[in-house]
Amino acid sequence: MGKEYNLNSTDFQSLKTASKKMFNMISTRLNVNTAYVAKRGETAMTVLSSFNKDEEIIPEGYEVDYGGSYCRHIINHKNQEMHTPDVNEYHVTRDLAVTPELGVKGYLGVTLTDTEGTVFGTLCVMDREEKVFSDEDVEYLKSMADLLSHIIELDQTKFNMGFLNVPILPITNGVSILTLQGVIDDDRASKIMDTVLRHTSSKQIDYIIIDLSGLVIVDDVFPTLLVKLVQSLQLIGAETIITGITPEAALHNISSQHIKDLKAKTVQNLEGALEYIGFYLQEK
Repeated sequence: MGKEYNLNSTDFQSLKTASKKMFNMISTRLNVNTAYVAKRGETAMTVLSSFNKDEEIIPEGYEVDYGGSYCRHIINHKNQEMHTPDVNEYHVTRDLAVTPELGVKGYLGVTLTDTEGTVFGTLCVMDREEKVFSDEDVEYLKSMADLLSHIIELDQTKFNMGFLNVPILPITNGVSILTLQGVIDDDRASKIMDTVLRHTSSKQIDYIIIDLSGLVIVDDVFPTLLVKLVQSLQLIGAETIITGITPEAALHNISSQHIKDLKAKTVQNLEGALEYIGFYLQEK
C-alpha cells in the first residue's frame, strides 16, 4: 500500500461540491472524524472525496491496493457493509497492513451502487477512538450512499459526454474540422481547448475549420473560447477558418472587439472553407 495521489481523470466536481456538506452532516451524526468516498478501479481503491474534521486521516487521492483494503470486505459482505468498534481487534481487519498505517479504531463502511445495482465503490467513516455503530447508524449511512451514488453517476455521465462534445473530423492530411455545438461552459471550454490543441500538434494540422452552426449562445455571452482557441492555434502554426456563423452569432460578433480583431478567415459554409484551402467538391 502507498499514499499515492492518483485521481481518476474524471474530476467528480459535483461530488466534491455536494459531499463536503454531506460529510459534515455524517461526521456530526455519527460522531466520527473522517468520512470519504472511494471508487473501485481494476486493482485499487481511490478516494474521490474526503472530509477530516479535526485531523487529516484520509486525503483525497489516497489509493490502496484492492486486495489489502477494508473496501474489499465491505463489497464481499453479504449485506455489503462492515463495521467494528476497533479495527485492531476485528478478525477481518486486524492483520491488514492498512490497519497500523491508518492508526484508527472505529470504522463503518457501506457500498455504492449504480442504477443497475452494480457495486462501484464505498462510503466509509472512521475515527481514532472506538465507536459502536447501531443498526440505525448503518441504515443512515446507506441512505447517504444512495444519494452520493447518483451524484457520482451524474459526474461520470458528464465526463463521458465530454468526449462526444469535442467532435474533430479529419478531412485530409493537414486539414480537420471542429464543430462547436450546444452550450459551452467553462469545463467544456477547457476540454475543447486541450483536445483541439493536442490534435493539431500531434497530427501536424495546417488548417482547422471551426463550424459554429450548432453553437448555442446563453445570456447574450459569446464564448471567449473561440478567441483563445484561434489565438492558440495561430501560435502553433495552424490557420483557422470559421464557417456556419448564424445570425445570432453574427450579432454577438459585432459586439465583441476581440472577435472582430481575430485573424481568422470567415466563410459561409464548408464548401467555401475547402475552396479557400484549395480543395473543390466535385460530383462523380
